[in-house]
Amino acid sequence: MDIERWLQETRQTVEEWIQQDALSRAAEPGAVEEAMRYSLLAGGKRLRPQLVMASSLYLGLPADTFREAALAVEYIHTYSLIHDDLPAMDNDDLRRGQPTAHKMFPEAMAILSGDALLTEAFVKMGHFQAARAEDVLQATTYLAEAAGRQGLIRGQVMDLAAERQPVDLTDLQDIHRHKTGALFRAALVIPAILSRNWDEQESLLQFGEHFGLAFQIVDDILNVVGDPEALGKNVGTDSQLGKATYPRLVGIDQARRLADDHRIRAKIAIGSGPQSDILRSLVDFAVDRQW
Repeated sequence: MDIERWLQETRQTVEEWIQQDALSRAAEPGAVEEAMRYSLLAGGKRLRPQLVMASSLYLGLPADTFREAALAVEYIHTYSLIHDDLPAMDNDDLRRGQPTAHKMFPEAMAILSGDALLTEAFVKMGHFQAARAEDVLQATTYLAEAAGRQGLIRGQVMDLAAERQPVDLTDLQDIHRHKTGALFRAALVIPAILSRNWDEQESLLQFGEHFGLAFQIVDDILNVVGDPEALGKNVGTDSQLGKATYPRLVGIDQARRLADDHRIRAKIAIGSGPQSDILRSLVDFAVDRQW
């Protein structure tokens, strides 16, 4: 399949969904919605909502079946970027090719816009009405755990604690299973929960596990050898901060081999039937990408 065309089309769909959201219409100067909208509409791959859409197709459902969940994971991802860029964290001044939120707005407003995006994600989940209430509750809880102290937040804490400290490969994988992988897994599994496709849930979970690790390994590599203009952010920042990364631990060549191994494992998890074509193409994109 033409994955580049699919990515372009679904990225445009997500952009339209964000533009249609009530918070975009409420984005008056000086309001928190202005800062939320700034970060949301800054571009990016939109990979997490695309995974929600690809998971839906894998389950035999229209790609837009879980629009609310797709927006929810993108809102959480955007919040995490705003906070990750703050002076107290990575202190980055460029994200998606433009000034970071705390450079564009007062730092307090940047923090609050991230907080608002996080909570807005659960408003979106609560608005989903095309599933049983108990399944919406389970899916929402799954997303909260992925974003919270046992998921993304724990990974961020582990990542900060590992700066300029010795780590082994197991430690590094554990950091990224939480910091990056948790939200990827949620994007893939939530459609299975909402549609009661229990038989496919484990396959999607395992795909997400290996997809997330492959994606993060390549992200680490690109922070060393990537093109800042293509990436839309500065490179070399991991080394400056003493971050635990795959190139630092095993070298770039071995890191590429590890990414390819996770690519293979991700594909095995979902099989080779036609319903898995988009997911298989997405993991190829994650490993082979240059941005």
